[in-house]
Amino acid sequence: MQSTAFTLSPSLPLPTKTRRPSNPTFYPRSFDPVRASSSSNPRDLSLSPNVSFSSPHMPRRSWFLSPSSPFKIRPWTSAPAPDSDPRTSSFEVRAASVPESVEHSSIWKTLELGALFGLWYLFNIYFNIYNKQVLKVYPYPITVTAVQFAVGTVLVSLMWGLNLYKRPKISGSQLAAILPLALVHTLGNLFTNMSLGKVAVSFTHTIKAMEPFFSVVLSAMFLGEMPTAWVVASLMPIVGGVALASVTEASFNWAGFWSAMASNLSNQSRNVLSKKVMVNKEESLDNITLFSIITVMSFFLLSPVAILMDGVKFTPAYLQSAGLNVKQVYTRSLLAALCFHAYQQVSYMILQRVSPVTHSVGNCVKRVVVIVSSVLVFKTAVSPINTFGTGIALAGVFLYSRVKRIKPKKA
Repeated sequence: MQSTAFTLSPSLPLPTKTRRPSNPTFYPRSFDPVRASSSSNPRDLSLSPNVSFSSPHMPRRSWFLSPSSPFKIRPWTSAPAPDSDPRTSSFEVRAASVPESVEHSSIWKTLELGALFGLWYLFNIYFNIYNKQVLKVYPYPITVTAVQFAVGTVLVSLMWGLNLYKRPKISGSQLAAILPLALVHTLGNLFTNMSLGKVAVSFTHTIKAMEPFFSVVLSAMFLGEMPTAWVVASLMPIVGGVALASVTEASFNWAGFWSAMASNLSNQSRNVLSKKVMVNKEESLDNITLFSIITVMSFFLLSPVAILMDGVKFTPAYLQSAGLNVKQVYTRSLLAALCFHAYQQVSYMILQRVSPVTHSVGNCVKRVVVIVSSVLVFKTAVSPINTFGTGIALAGVFLYSRVKRIKPKKA
């Protein structure tokens, strides 16, 4: 058997005074696997807490002998000598592995993002269900939309008043720049409610799958962003699918169709305006703050119009005279308004955590979930051709979200 020698670790200086260990079990007699040579006197070790073993067949490695047990070996740890300068020996070597706290943080962020996507879909589903139930018995979409903005304004005021979110400092120039965005935001939600009051929820959302088409057209007209061939190709199944679903839709009427189209135009105009107008004037506002300000402005824009057009047809006396269940209408209107504001807030929270492409894919999946859930809840009659057309349109939206990130090659 070849001898193995104890050598002192070069990382620590030797103590000036040697002594025997007070604990006789420090070097147990049963320690046979590694034999010390005649040059390795225990007295020469001087109780150095950092000792390395060297052998022709063993790699050189430092070990720390724990004083808390008769014999414990802890690798990759460096303990300073009693007389050493802490400034020259205050280093330690750690194993190259991912810290447990980092792994837990990554898992938590993944679970948090999944929960946000789930809430986004859930709030959107319930908004469409409660909103449709209200609009079926109370056909005043302007008043319904104004109530939704009113509830959102109350929530924003509470959020700012209770310091749940930082209250922004808005200048007059910023308000002037935000005003066009608030106007098209108001029109977009109003037209959506008008469509939901006229046709099935599933058909409204099928038509709203045309949003990428309007986005591409408006961006080319006002921003000079010419689409790639891939983007143009992805629009073809969207347009074809919506057309096929429209001609086979049982609840089809032109008022509901054009209202949904006007909603697409308004919402995509808001996106184009935000790129064109808000680049330099609104850099300090994040998405949630901007949405909150737009909600308040939309309430003040639409409320006078609602009173002028519909009057005060939301009082308990009027609802009772119309033969409606007052408590049920109020409850469902409140729940729809809460879900309306909540799903948009959660949508912006997700957008702050993921890329726009991921958010666009999630929005496509959300539309599928809303269509399927509304068909099940309202027992909407759909034909196989109608389902096929809706599927083609949604597949085109998914394809658009994927090819949108392909950059054109520069000449």
